[in-house]
Amino acid sequence: MNKLESLRCFCIAAETLQFRETAVRLSVSPQVVSRTISELEEMLGESLFKRNTRSMRLTGFGEEFLAQATQLLEDSERLFSRGGHREKEMSGTVRITLPRLPDNDAILNELLEEVVLYPNLTIDWRVDASKLNLVDEQIDIGLRISSRPDRRYISRRICQMHEIIVASPSLLAKTGQPKDVDDLQKNYPLSGLLDPSTGRIWPWHISESLTVSPTKLKVVTTDAYSELGSALGGQTFSHLLECMCRQYIRSGELIHLFPDIVKSKWQMYLFRPQQVVTSARVKYVFECLEKILKKRYTN
Repeated sequence: MNKLESLRCFCIAAETLQFRETAVRLSVSPQVVSRTISELEEMLGESLFKRNTRSMRLTGFGEEFLAQATQLLEDSERLFSRGGHREKEMSGTVRITLPRLPDNDAILNELLEEVVLYPNLTIDWRVDASKLNLVDEQIDIGLRISSRPDRRYISRRICQMHEIIVASPSLLAKTGQPKDVDDLQKNYPLSGLLDPSTGRIWPWHISESLTVSPTKLKVVTTDAYSELGSALGGQTFSHLLECMCRQYIRSGELIHLFPDIVKSKWQMYLFRPQQVVTSARVKYVFECLEKILKKRYTN
């Protein structure tokens, strides 16, 4: 194999983490794949994979090299493509998964305006609280809120976020102000967000040194906006993203409890899977969505 073909072999192996599956995709023998990876490692002077009899995974160097190799293959694909194929390249479906956020509808409408020149492009917009299996669901782009990006994906940081504890003035008038977080979780009505994949309540990450598991639950739901509704209705104390509560705090409908606590920080990331070749439509929608999100959440 030449260098470009060796990189393609490596990228597929990094995606499948199986030499046999890589060989099937490339229509070669597993021995050819193994030899190609060994030659590439020798050329680079670094190991790309950690392998044993049961599993295979990328090394730290392999993860860094994968991003560079993927970019080079995409650049070469773009170099040899013809401008006349643009309309064909921009036809098809782009599947996007994201959590429910205050501006979802506006974000979708802005995205549809961006792609209006491509009538054969379909946006499959999946708002879901659970993490979908990207391979099984054939997801092209995702938006996640987490402490750090998943290094398996190409990620773009959008903004920093944090959660706060809120309650309505009417509920505080009935229950009084909790002395501290420990008093709150033991003696006050709380809402809990259910993780559908585990059936467990998500813990409240209050600060870097304080995490609590809500126990005195009045409402359990898979939807953070249902939690917001129960807080606004004067039924529960809830732990929610600040951006969800902002307008209600300004209007006086919600009170921010324990404002002096330094909150745990979360990051919003836009991401897409690392693939040997990414379609032009996915890259275009990814860039449009990154621009829309940064304009909305960083200004």
